Amino acid sequence: MVGLIIGVVSGLLQFRLLTGFTRVVSCGGISHKAVFMGASQFLLPFIVLLGCAFVLGDSLLWAAAGMVIVLVVCSFTKFLAAHR
Repeated sequence: MVGLIIGVVSGLLQFRLLTGFTRVVSCGGISHKAVFMGASQFLLPFIVLLGCAFVLGDSLLWAAAGMVIVLVVCSFTKFLAAHR
């Protein structure tokens, strides 16, 4: 269950980075902040899952599932909120 908590927290952080990156880029321009958020958004799952594999090998599947579930649910709710 520790892996699930790690996955949920990193999924929320990844969603936050992704929405911030798309907001900055869509408002017109790429700054150093946007490049950092974009790079962090891609590196975060790799770092979290690799660390979980080395430290908590049994919880790797839970961490990955937590990330995916949070990203899907947050994206779906943001889509619904934008189209109401």
